[in-house]
Amino acid sequence: MTTRRLVLASTSPFRRELLARLGLRFEVAAPDVDESRRAGESPEALVLRLSEAKARAVAARFADALVVGSDQVAVVDDEVLGKPGTRERAIAQLSRAVGRRVSFLTGLSLVDATSGRSHTLCERFHVHFRPLGPEQIARYVDREQPFDCAGSFKSEGYGITLFERLEGDDPSALVGLPLIRLVELLGREGVALP
Repeated sequence: MTTRRLVLASTSPFRRELLARLGLRFEVAAPDVDESRRAGESPEALVLRLSEAKARAVAARFADALVVGSDQVAVVDDEVLGKPGTRERAIAQLSRAVGRRVSFLTGLSLVDATSGRSHTLCERFHVHFRPLGPEQIARYVDREQPFDCAGSFKSEGYGITLFERLEGDDPSALVGLPLIRLVELLGREGVALP
């Protein structure tokens, strides 16, 4: 098993907590990447591009490391829902999701800073929202304040009360870092887990 230096290219406390579950030592570094969507760019292309760009930006500063980059968007009716930032936008996003299926696309990239080799993929996860009234949505937003979460909810917290069902292969993808797929990618680079 390799003891390569591992760096998470993210300042997200959610991704840091997820990566810690693997029991590996790792460092965290901010990627400093423009996350703007390009004209005509599909949601999948966006998360693939950004996850690799984040990993490569950090790899440039950690020449001997394996660098993990990730990016996530929520999509409802072909509209990308980013982080709401405000109470009003969070309520609007959740109101739009009521009774619908929302798809979460999470880009994951593992870059070997030494060789420049990268593995990049998109993991999909779907959430089916239950019928909710305006008061329920406002109570949820006021309690959780999910302003920094794509789609305006935290599934690992009280957000679970918003759903009828979840559909996907890797529940950690919903939180922003698909660990099942990351273990696979790490294995390709000689990191054996468990």
